[in-house]
Amino acid sequence: MHLIQVDSVQRWMEDLKLMTDCECMCILQSKPISSEKDEQNELILSSQYSACDNLHLLLKRAWIISTELTRIAQKLEKNRWQRVHSMTVRVNCHVRSMINEYNAFTRNSSEEMHRFENLLIDKCSQFTAFTERCIQTEDEQILKSMKSCINETLTTVAQYFGQLTELLLTHEAQNLLKQIELSDSVYITELAINSLFSLTQEGAHLCRIIAKEGGVVTLFKICRQDCFKCLYPQTLRTLASICCVEEGMHQLEKVDGIQCLADILTDNSYSEATHAEAAAVVAQITSPHLTFTQHLSSFLENMEEIVTALVTLCQEASSGEVFLLASAALANITFFDTMACEILLQLNAMKILLEACSDKHIVDTPYSRDQVVTILANMSVLEQCASEIIQGNGVQLLMEMLFERSSSGNSAEVAACERVQQKSAVALARLSRDPEVADAAIKLSCIPRLIKLCRSPAERNNSDSVLVACLAALRRLAVMSPDGLEDSDFQQLVKPRLVDSFLLCTNMEESFV
Repeated sequence: MHLIQVDSVQRWMEDLKLMTDCECMCILQSKPISSEKDEQNELILSSQYSACDNLHLLLKRAWIISTELTRIAQKLEKNRWQRVHSMTVRVNCHVRSMINEYNAFTRNSSEEMHRFENLLIDKCSQFTAFTERCIQTEDEQILKSMKSCINETLTTVAQYFGQLTELLLTHEAQNLLKQIELSDSVYITELAINSLFSLTQEGAHLCRIIAKEGGVVTLFKICRQDCFKCLYPQTLRTLASICCVEEGMHQLEKVDGIQCLADILTDNSYSEATHAEAAAVVAQITSPHLTFTQHLSSFLENMEEIVTALVTLCQEASSGEVFLLASAALANITFFDTMACEILLQLNAMKILLEACSDKHIVDTPYSRDQVVTILANMSVLEQCASEIIQGNGVQLLMEMLFERSSSGNSAEVAACERVQQKSAVALARLSRDPEVADAAIKLSCIPRLIKLCRSPAERNNSDSVLVACLAALRRLAVMSPDGLEDSDFQQLVKPRLVDSFLLCTNMEESFV
């Protein structure tokens, strides 16, 4: 969990202010007197809590206990009994602290929660007793016979811990959602929504819990109340996070969420921030990476007005972030349904996107260019797109995108650059069916650039997808201008089957020494 991944000194300074003697003694008593130098693996957390971040404290405790249980399994495998016992004692301390802390700030705990708390505490005590017996004997046969028993107990502890954590987080999600539903205070509702959003950032599992407890229904109720209009951006941002899981998508369909998003996007009285976050929800629910979007039948009913609003948002975007969210939604929609490309063509979207690319304050990252070139590549299947590309100087833009390189070396940015290169080559290959586009591409020296991308793995960051797209584009242009290639390039990159040229290019840097 990202909550733990902070500067260690900073975390120690924060915890130091809250640390109590009781926990210090527990931790000290569990430390073995040994020569093993893995003190850096010790995980200590304050036993007191702050009222404003009790959820974060619960998640920290859960992460620590989960990590310690994994380490115990690893030490147990190596028969390091002293370490197994000391870590078991420490887990025991953390479990008790987590339960005590949670009971100190929670309300209306269920009988089931108390039952699992007692089961977990009893099993942890039993676990500690088992490991203590192991360090008091050196008989290999006894240790061997006890190992399977300890493994079984460890599995049960992990199971009870997982079930208890699930109950606690479900209870907290229920409390937050109840607070949002019952409160008429903007301030209290905002705090609850922010806490809910914080939970969604802890992974898909928590998003599923929130969705199952009716989170999508509750949040869309907020988006339908004018008195909470100032909270729409953070509410929509939370909805986008929850809708990364199938349970969230099903709920969105049930509460007619698509219609609500369309109403927000087409209403000019809302702020740009609200429109941008609504676009983010659309981008999420139409993501081509999700396998459960096929049931969004209501999206097709509202698609034209949503696409129109998103094109307007791209055209009027005041920042790169707003443009990125709007263009990402449009890019996903072009995958979602082919009719979207025809709507975009009617809306003159090609010209709007090409003009936006000339503004470096708006299209300012490889991520934004990735969205634009995705739309261009998907629209290029339509024959009418060729004239739009020529008029908007789009061939020049696609040529520039073949040179896309990461400036930071960040893995996500590098991947985005690869996608830009690949999709620009795909767009060129599709558009070059038109002789006028092919002629413009040849005059801009696209062929030498495509050859270099094919022959030099470093230029394409060793990406196979970029290679295939470049080979396809090169072959299309070679038909229009065979004189533009040297004989060796023609014989290796154009004449053979595509798969043979691909294998030749991927083997170029192999060493046979």
